[in-house]
Amino acid sequence: MAKILVVEDDKEISKLVHDYLCFEHHTVDVAYDGETALDCLKASHYDVVVLDWMIPGATGIEVCKQIRSWGGDTGVLMLTGKNEIAEKEVGLDAGADDYLTKPFHARELMARVRALLRRVGEKMTDNELKVGDVVLIPSAHKVMRGNQEIPLMKREFALLEFFIRHKGTIFDAEAILARVWPAESETSTEMVRTHIKNLRKKLDVEGQTSYIRTVHRVGYALQDPEKQSAS
Repeated sequence: MAKILVVEDDKEISKLVHDYLCFEHHTVDVAYDGETALDCLKASHYDVVVLDWMIPGATGIEVCKQIRSWGGDTGVLMLTGKNEIAEKEVGLDAGADDYLTKPFHARELMARVRALLRRVGEKMTDNELKVGDVVLIPSAHKVMRGNQEIPLMKREFALLEFFIRHKGTIFDAEAILARVWPAESETSTEMVRTHIKNLRKKLDVEGQTSYIRTVHRVGYALQDPEKQSAS
């Protein structure tokens, strides 16, 4: 599961892309113009931006250049009706990682997004993610302990996947909110803490160290309780 921003002023296309990405369990925000896209990018962290070239306000090229000026490893897939080599060169030189010409097939777009996620290092398509005796299977949207499934709500699943992919890294509630929840959601940092509390109840085993460690006044980090017990 990744957090993805779709920037496309054609509402039919943006809905199509949004729906396909959500079907693959990604968290998806949509912006219809360049200025809104930049506001979203300032407020949240995105793994991939699906970015149309010709949008109102700041163009896709300008948005892409701004993303690169901020640094980070966000993948950028440029969508455009422009298919001349020179125009593709402009998009790639602006910092786009890939380029898809309209009209496109949704399945090709999804495949390119998956390739970008692998390229930026998040390995979003891993078959299994493990911590301790807990196994998270992104493709099936399941969390297992042995033969027993651990029932998680959608956002709990996203939170656990985020923690596993960044095991050992400490994030405060604001950072978690920016990376796991949609930008337009009304969720507060208190709701993030509530989700962490609920996730602990479902994951932790009595008498063992908690999977999610609280670092006082700093934030939260995932740990392997088996390794903690052995140390």
